[in-house]
Amino acid sequence: MPKLPVVSGKKMVAALKRAGFVEVRQRGSHVSMEKVTLVNTYRTVVPMHKELAKGTLLDILHQTGLSRDELLELL
Repeated sequence: MPKLPVVSGKKMVAALKRAGFVEVRQRGSHVSMEKVTLVNTYRTVVPMHKELAKGTLLDILHQTGLSRDELLELL
């Protein structure tokens, strides 16, 4: 299993957009993103920090249903 990369909030938002997520709204330094499929609706909030903490990055991956490998391909 590959290690999690150090990623910024801006890069994470761009990667999620490539995965089909849309920006729903932004409040302060947090961007709400959403992806609606036939089976599920995925929602997550991405803080626009210079570096996302590893735990925050893992939570975003769990909320979006993405794997580490898929994230690496999107970046």
